[in-house]
Amino acid sequence: MEFVTYEQDGYVGIITINRPKALNALNSAVLEELDATFKAVDLDTTRCLILTGAGEKSFVAGADIGEMSTLTKAEGEAFGKKGNDVFRYIETFPIPVIAAVNGFALGGGCEISMSCDIRICSENAIFGQPEVGLGITPGFGGTQRLARLVGAGMAKQLIYTARNIKADEAYRIGLVNAVYPLEELLPAAKKMAAGIAANAPIAVRNCKKAINDGLQVDMDQAIVIEEKLFGDCFETEDQKAGMGNFLEKDKEKKLKVVPFQNK
Repeated sequence: MEFVTYEQDGYVGIITINRPKALNALNSAVLEELDATFKAVDLDTTRCLILTGAGEKSFVAGADIGEMSTLTKAEGEAFGKKGNDVFRYIETFPIPVIAAVNGFALGGGCEISMSCDIRICSENAIFGQPEVGLGITPGFGGTQRLARLVGAGMAKQLIYTARNIKADEAYRIGLVNAVYPLEELLPAAKKMAAGIAANAPIAVRNCKKAINDGLQVDMDQAIVIEEKLFGDCFETEDQKAGMGNFLEKDKEKKLKVVPFQNK
C-alpha cells in the first residue's frame, strides 16, 4: 500500500490515510487502497476499527480536485460511484468504525467521516461540504448522510453556503460526539475502541446492523429487524458466558449480604 497503512493493536485495527503532502486528499488510488484495506481486515481477530489521517493538519482535505477537474459527465458519475461504493462498504462494515478526525475534513473527508459509526475530532478540526463553490454537488454521500445526521435544515444550510465549521460547532450540531486536544485524539479513540472490543462481539455487530437497517424502514419493520437480531444472539457462547457471569456475580453478591438482625 502506498497511501494507506494498517496497524493492529489487540482487537483494534487502525487504518491511516497516508498522503500528508496532499493533506490526505482522496484520489482513485487512495479509494482503491482503502477498499482493499477494509476487505483485508481479519474479522476473527478485530472487533473495532479506527480511521484517521496522517499528520496533524488534515484527516482528509477532500477528493482530489486535480483528478476531478478534467472529468467528463460519465467519468464524474463513475468517480462518484467509486467513492460511494467504498464509503457504503465502510458504513455497512460488520464491526464498528470510529473516525478520529485530526484537522481538515472537507468534502470527501467530511463524507468518509460520516460513513463511520462514531466521529470524534481534534480541536483544530474543520468540517465542510464546499462543493457548490467548485461547481459540483457533494458526490460521496454528503447530501444524504449529512441530512440524516444533523437534520435537513442544517445540512441544506451547510451545503448551499459551502461554509466550513470548526470543531465546537460540529459538536453543537451533533456531527461529532466529542472534541479533544490533538495529542489526546488518538489515545481517546483507542480507549473507546478498546471499550467496544471488550464487549460481546456478536452482540455489538448485531447492534450495528439493527441500527443501520432499522433506519432505512418504518418503525413496524424496524422492530422486526431488532427482534430477529436479538434472537440471533441466543445460544451463542457470548450470550451464555455474559449472562452466566452476571448470574454468578449476582449470586456472590447475595451471599455476601449480612441479613438484618433485630435484637
